[in-house]
Amino acid sequence: MTPQKQLALWITSLFVSVGHAATPTNTSLLSIDASGVNVPVSSQHLHMGSALAPNGERLAINNQFLLKGGHPWLPVMGEFHYSRSPASSWEAELQKMKSAGVNIVASYVIWSHHEEHEGQFNWKENRDLHRFIALCQKVGLKVVVRIGPWSHAEVRFGGFPDWVVNAMPTRGDDPQYLHYVERLYAQIGEQLKGQLWKQGGPVIGVQLENEYNLNGPQQGAQHIRMLKALALKAGLDVPMYTVTGWDNTIYPQGEVVPVFGGYPDEPWGVSTTELPPKETYAFRFDSRVSGDLGAQTVATSPGTAEADAQLTPFLGAEYGAGLPAMYRRRTVVSADDIASMLPVQLGSGVNLLGYYMFHGGRNPMTNAGTSMQESSMSGGYNDTPMISYDFQAPLSPDGQQRDVLRFLRPYHYFLHDFGALLAPMRVRKPDQVPTNETDLQPLRWSVRSQGDQGFLFVNNHVRQYATAAHPQVRFSVKLNTETIAFPETPVTIDEGRYFIWPLNLDLDGTTLRYATAKVIARLDHGTQGITYVFAASGTIPVELGFHASDAASIKVHGGALSQSNGHLTVDHIQPGSNVALTIQRPHAAPVQIVILTEQQSQHLTIGELQGQRRLIITEQQSYLTQTGLALRATNDNHFHVEVFPALHLNEVHADTPLHERPHQGIFQVIEAEQAAVDLPITARLTREAKPVAPVMIGGIAKAALEPKPESFSAAATWQLDLPTAQLQKAFASPGVADVLLSIDFVGDIGRLFSGVRLLDDWYYSGYGWQIGLRQYASTLTTPLTVAASPLRLSVLPLRADAPIYLPKESRPDFAGAAQIAALRQVKLIPVYQLSISSKTKTK
Repeated sequence: MTPQKQLALWITSLFVSVGHAATPTNTSLLSIDASGVNVPVSSQHLHMGSALAPNGERLAINNQFLLKGGHPWLPVMGEFHYSRSPASSWEAELQKMKSAGVNIVASYVIWSHHEEHEGQFNWKENRDLHRFIALCQKVGLKVVVRIGPWSHAEVRFGGFPDWVVNAMPTRGDDPQYLHYVERLYAQIGEQLKGQLWKQGGPVIGVQLENEYNLNGPQQGAQHIRMLKALALKAGLDVPMYTVTGWDNTIYPQGEVVPVFGGYPDEPWGVSTTELPPKETYAFRFDSRVSGDLGAQTVATSPGTAEADAQLTPFLGAEYGAGLPAMYRRRTVVSADDIASMLPVQLGSGVNLLGYYMFHGGRNPMTNAGTSMQESSMSGGYNDTPMISYDFQAPLSPDGQQRDVLRFLRPYHYFLHDFGALLAPMRVRKPDQVPTNETDLQPLRWSVRSQGDQGFLFVNNHVRQYATAAHPQVRFSVKLNTETIAFPETPVTIDEGRYFIWPLNLDLDGTTLRYATAKVIARLDHGTQGITYVFAASGTIPVELGFHASDAASIKVHGGALSQSNGHLTVDHIQPGSNVALTIQRPHAAPVQIVILTEQQSQHLTIGELQGQRRLIITEQQSYLTQTGLALRATNDNHFHVEVFPALHLNEVHADTPLHERPHQGIFQVIEAEQAAVDLPITARLTREAKPVAPVMIGGIAKAALEPKPESFSAAATWQLDLPTAQLQKAFASPGVADVLLSIDFVGDIGRLFSGVRLLDDWYYSGYGWQIGLRQYASTLTTPLTVAASPLRLSVLPLRADAPIYLPKESRPDFAGAAQIAALRQVKLIPVYQLSISSKTKTK
């Protein structure tokens, strides 16, 4: 170090030490002992299937985590029901999931969708399981197949065909039932032939049954053992067999592993008011079970999962990425409601982050044209829409990216690059924790650590409840050989804030002791160096801690560097598009740190483009394809995208001219514009609403029941007149991906028809209803067909005294009226698209 640098460092250190002397004395120091030896790893007690792929890669499981290729693996799994989506959309939707950081697709094989009539199996079109799995492999996603035979999935009889329910006992070892289950499994085995992990395919897991806690004659653990034997007989030999682990589940130990979940509300509940704070927002240091998950059977004995906790890893399958619509309880969740659960689940030890649902869908109709949804009229516990299975999922039934996806992606990218480091880490409990999930005063936090490395998890968001702000906070984390007290300058953790911060993170040879910023990714540029990507935690000032011995190798760009007590602190960093600091070590490639704003991180996509892994920042919806980058913009024909490292524009193709603008920091800026389309639509009231009868109470839940079909004779009806010529032109344009029909109504239930065909339906909740029309293009753009079968919207009135739950902000003003049925607005929204194809294939 030069004398000038030494003098500057001494002056800065003196200034900071004076500043620290002035730090308020009411600092809150939150402490945790994160030292100790981890639980020994063992796997010989777990009897799974073939773990070795033909290329020599092994996928294994032990009592703590998953392994891929001999390394710890903490993947992201998202549920996507192929039979609830058009087959023509599968590949693009899977690409969107992969681009969002999903590694594994989970999907139910819903029995009634495939064998509506006994012995007549349907594996065609949107029921073509084999093709769906093949597309997963093409895109680069692994698959867990949930083969039932009982699925639930908000389907009539839990997915059992009517003829099964009518003819025999189910969910046990009844010989007649097992005969048909064996035949179903054999059919699934044929569909998956050549697609298992041991065959070079993507299928790595099988879930047996669902929410199974039945214990009695021909039931219990023996039944799960029997189902596994039947699956193996059908050729379903996979590295992992799972069962759902909540509500006192019962299974044979060692033969399957439990997977867990949690939801931010209980739409299957009967309360018509807000629920107490949910467990999904509170760190768990003892139990893995997170409250009520809506199982429809009642346990008669303690389950297996809790006793199995030391023998199996903490895996997730159903952490709610949204919530379903149910008639009596219509919950609406925000992006924060969902994303704030992630630090909680990961900070509670989850080593497989599994979502239900990640992609919404629509129920197929029977051959007779009736719906297969869960309904009280068919003996179900819940009433759900006939068609819609939107679930407020990150990806809508038509593939629209919801806001919540922006909040989830940074965590997924973090797990992609740092999950192997996190997976073996043990959960540590702070000295002070909330007394229970309803205690909103203490800060909710935890640490996962191994040796002297770890991650700190904080959640100060609880859905529908105010949490206390925590001013002047510092953390004290005791590790095996040191205690890290940070940050140097206390911070305020406001209500609603949640994040994950690193401890002693190895930056390719330099130790980052701590950061008050979220680490997202590591990009390797080969000989040109390495980029670590962080993001600010809202308005919390970014502070980085290093060892003083690293001072000579660190160059700060726009921040302040100070030294005291053998430690180096970098602060006053302005998050954004520039490099915050560079680390240059002798005989090593340079390491640079980029700290994005929180907003930038929410518009970030990471993936391989033009043969290199890149950062892509855009307010448009974006995802990587096999050939390049796809962008979608709702009702905006202008595209703006920032890329790092920069693309070689002379080596890409686009369906409209690309314009390069001045760089924003390290990011290349590209803009483009598609031709705008004008799509007017009119709605004409053709039937006035009539008075509806009071909502009935009853069913298994003894709560509000969906009105009977005859009640819809009282619905208000509008004819929607479409601009046929403009739609034809839009659907023929390469610059238009889809046209969304947006319906803003107030009432009880809305239904959209083409002639007498029900296209979609919706329970009013205040959450926006949109339907992609491209899938109906051949019908809607033919003038004669439109004249004969116009789109028709019916809205059943909502009574002011309806005993249902609606969010406070969505409860309509009845203005003294007994009921309401109104169409506030209907419009057509073009979804513009821009495709940038590279000559270098994207993996």
